[in-house]
Amino acid sequence: MNYYSTGKASPPVDLRTAVVHSLAPDKGLYMPERIPALPSSFFEEIPHMSLVEIGQNVAFALFGEDVPKADLDRIVREALTFDCPIVPVEKDIYALELFHGPTLAFKDVGARFMAKLLGYLLSHGTASQGGEVNVLVATSGDTGSAIANGFLGVEGIHVWVLYPSGRVSPMQESQFTTLGGNITAVEVNGSFDDCQALVKAAFMDKELNSRMFLTSANSINLARLLPQSFYYFGAYASLRRQGRSEDVVICVPSGNFGNICSGLIAKRMGLPVSRFIAANNSNDVFFQYLRSGKYSPRPSVTTYANAMDVGAPSNFARILDLYGYSHERITEDIEGGVVSDSQILSTIRECWKKNSYLLDPHGACGYKVLSEGLRPGEVGVFLETAHPAKFLSTVKDAIREDVPIPERLLAFSRGKKVSVPLENDFNAFKKTLLDSLK
Repeated sequence: MNYYSTGKASPPVDLRTAVVHSLAPDKGLYMPERIPALPSSFFEEIPHMSLVEIGQNVAFALFGEDVPKADLDRIVREALTFDCPIVPVEKDIYALELFHGPTLAFKDVGARFMAKLLGYLLSHGTASQGGEVNVLVATSGDTGSAIANGFLGVEGIHVWVLYPSGRVSPMQESQFTTLGGNITAVEVNGSFDDCQALVKAAFMDKELNSRMFLTSANSINLARLLPQSFYYFGAYASLRRQGRSEDVVICVPSGNFGNICSGLIAKRMGLPVSRFIAANNSNDVFFQYLRSGKYSPRPSVTTYANAMDVGAPSNFARILDLYGYSHERITEDIEGGVVSDSQILSTIRECWKKNSYLLDPHGACGYKVLSEGLRPGEVGVFLETAHPAKFLSTVKDAIREDVPIPERLLAFSRGKKVSVPLENDFNAFKKTLLDSLK
């Protein structure tokens, strides 16, 4: 299958080029030339499938023209070594728990799949001018830890994690600043949007790309984004097994909009979902677009749900493209809601008292917007995207109780932080990258 740029000014490319180069020459994001519909037999059998089997079927539909089935099945099997259970929270509302992977965040699914797929693609072609592959990733929290741990120790690949200083939780920060080896943490004096802009500028710099082989593992890379559709199908399968699969509504805490975009692609492939709801924090650029039809990106502000602190979401371009740039068509499938910091705290507290279910700040946004937007007869699912202990101080302040910390997180927090401080300046970032070649 070929992949085209949302910028519409670059020629189509094959899978390997799209994955290895992440961003198109015209600065657009790659999209598959067609989104395949899954056969009816898949949906007939889905209640009897494991998440791995579901992922293998979906992956084959998406990538089967370019990767042999045996290799693709292995990639999915090695990426999905954990489950993504759906848990009842209250009447008609379920949490899709996506924090059972290595870094206890939803991005483990896409990160591990991409690491395996990229390794396969690089081993089946000439990767670069002969040097190592440099993966550049901007993070507002969980992406950095998922990618860093997914690629840790992978020979021939060096990961650079750019993160906004003081704007990620200490637990998140420890998951990518304590690893060492082929992982370098770059602490930027700026916002996530600044980090993202530095990464995009690096891809456009001719000198850098002539001397270094650069790729990205943000959701701008379709190999990170597309496999996130697996767990949407998995949630539907679970609801089918419980007889609760009619009129399903899925609410997604949304920042850079990669996660909800993968859900929308799943819907295009045939996933029976009535509608999606995008939950924003105070960075409500998309919500304002839904209301007005005008997209007005702006600098992000810091909130308790820091992974959603994005003022210029990259994957908005993919959503526009998916719906033919039609505001009317987008609003037919997607609704929105906004949750303030004070509401995040009160929602965590109230859900804990009412349901004995502990939310993280991002899940709190999803739960609140879903609770307020669910209609009679509908079954609602919100994505609980990270373990609450990753946001320890916020969650403790909300419930006024101690929060159990998984041993995996404690192990990260015991490590020594090592990061490269960087001003929000592309020339300084470029020098840091080039100096690594010396």
